[in-house]
Amino acid sequence: MVVRVSATLAPSRAPSTPSAAPRRRTRVLALPEARWALGATVSFLAGLLLDTVVGGPSWVYGLLYAIAYAAGGWEPALEGLRALREKTLDVDLLMIVAALGAAAIGQVLDGALLIVIFATSGALEALATARTADSVRGLLDLAPATATRVTGAGTEETVPTAELAVGDVLLIRPGERIGADGQVLEGTSEADQATITGEPLPVLKRPGDEVFAGTLNGTGALRVRVARDPADSVIARIVTLVEEASRTKAPTQLFIEKAEQRYAVAVVAATLAVFAVPLAFGADLTGALLRAMTFMIVASPCAVVLATMPPLLSAIANAGRHGVLVKSAVAMERLGEIDVAALDKTGTLTEGAPEVTDVRPLPDSGLDADGLLALAAAAEHPSEHPLARAIVGAARGRGLRIADAEDFAAEPGRGATAVVEGRVVRVGRVEALARKAGDCMHSAVDGMHDLGDRMHATVTGTAPTAIADGGETVVLVTRDQTPVGTLALTDRLRPAAPSMTAALTALTGTTPVLLTGDNASAAARVAEATGLTDVRADLFPEDKVNAVRGMQDAGRKVLFVGDGVNDAPALAAAYAGVAMGRAGSDLALETADAVVVRDELAAVPAVVRLSRAARRLVVQNLVIAGTCITVLVVWDLVGHLPLPLGVAGHEGSTVLVGLNGLRLLRESAWRSGTVQEARG
Repeated sequence: MVVRVSATLAPSRAPSTPSAAPRRRTRVLALPEARWALGATVSFLAGLLLDTVVGGPSWVYGLLYAIAYAAGGWEPALEGLRALREKTLDVDLLMIVAALGAAAIGQVLDGALLIVIFATSGALEALATARTADSVRGLLDLAPATATRVTGAGTEETVPTAELAVGDVLLIRPGERIGADGQVLEGTSEADQATITGEPLPVLKRPGDEVFAGTLNGTGALRVRVARDPADSVIARIVTLVEEASRTKAPTQLFIEKAEQRYAVAVVAATLAVFAVPLAFGADLTGALLRAMTFMIVASPCAVVLATMPPLLSAIANAGRHGVLVKSAVAMERLGEIDVAALDKTGTLTEGAPEVTDVRPLPDSGLDADGLLALAAAAEHPSEHPLARAIVGAARGRGLRIADAEDFAAEPGRGATAVVEGRVVRVGRVEALARKAGDCMHSAVDGMHDLGDRMHATVTGTAPTAIADGGETVVLVTRDQTPVGTLALTDRLRPAAPSMTAALTALTGTTPVLLTGDNASAAARVAEATGLTDVRADLFPEDKVNAVRGMQDAGRKVLFVGDGVNDAPALAAAYAGVAMGRAGSDLALETADAVVVRDELAAVPAVVRLSRAARRLVVQNLVIAGTCITVLVVWDLVGHLPLPLGVAGHEGSTVLVGLNGLRLLRESAWRSGTVQEARG
């Protein structure tokens, strides 16, 4: 049982009023890499003080240096040996060998410095990775741990949100976070949904509206029926898919990892040559070995290995925070490579539900537009047909009184009949009235290109027929078998559709292609409103696939955006596929590379921009890493590169590329894409 409440419910206890979502942030010393690096640094600095300033006993500072070696080097050494056992060469092992080689020729201080900088670099990389994960896992903190559930007897109980079930009724007090995805039953309020949809302003919530777990309720009290299991909430899906994406590797990363092994072997061979060749020409052992150790350090591809994944993972995390679930690093990389977009119509560019666009009473019916709409709504009120719901919704939207109907009967393919205030009202197309409808509707739809003749010619006892040149669906309303008027319905265009198509055109340099199974007239209407010129209508699912493959066979990289079951094959065939998540079919959501949770069309070009920004950062990182390696290697081979300077240059470039990739975690990285899209 649901206890009905007003929109001004007074809370029975002081509400919690979190001003912002809690933020999960990894402490530096919570990371073992950071603790070991700190221990190595402290031991090294203490040994350096005794060695160079105080002049303490050699065994004391020697022991401190040894502790620095052990604290900073044991973990990478162990990992390197494990890799070696698997017949792979880890670049970390090269650093440890170089440090031990320096110590073997008496350069204990330089070797310890290498270990400390190397350990510090590893700690910074671990911290950067942890902070990336924080931004994803922090979404879990948005959902409250408990919720107030209303029992069947009308009492309240506090329960863990994990125990909520579909159908439970929750009381959401002012200032509280909503505990589950659901539908408002009672009350009016505003919800701050920025964490889910990126909308900057609170959204008005009334009975029938959808709310999301983790969003912040405003000043009104709401009763909400749970619509999804907590494990399937929007936030939970974002976290799961982003974490799964984080475990994948982009093609660029896979290529680098394959090349890394061969490169590491080449570095070892070159290091031996750098050591052996000068030694063969009379160089001293210590100098040759020191130069070789320096070469091994500066030539190692640590920065190159770290160049790819931080930007892509940061982009995935940022997109996830704004309600776009990119399923893998491969998908994120591909989104930035697309050069043409193909768009579904119904449910993607349009709302996917009909609405009444025109009400035309016949002159001799005695009804005005409101009267005709109210009459049709009364007859259709018991029906669950989409057209019926649209007619009833239009009447309610105008505040019209909907009379009670009796003896309701729905005739599949023909319409509905009911007795309204003692008179038989029929809404739809009835074969017995076809000729009369054709005669009467000339006057009812003047200016609609001889609609009456076309409807008369096309009626064969089927449901309402689409007008060939307007993309509308027209139904006839009769009262006691006498036509009284017509209603025109159409699928409403999403407000953001024109700006989205314009943004994709600007991004790809090519106007998107419209691929739809709807009729040509309806497709043409949407194309005209959105600026599309390449329109392909009346397509079956296989036709959409063939269209996508045809473009790709011509050398294009196609982004397909759709939502329905019939779009799933095209989503799978496209170079990158994006599904609209709110009304999208399960099959489409599973097939797509990315899902827009709230059907925000502006998010499609925004995530493409974010992917391209990630790809630019990958290129920047590779240039930075390659330049540093080249300069340091040439310096060491041609001149004399001091070991500490080589260590600083190598590890510094590694840290730099890691931090550069994390720039895409910032809010501004997403906002810049949406702002540019809006301006476009």
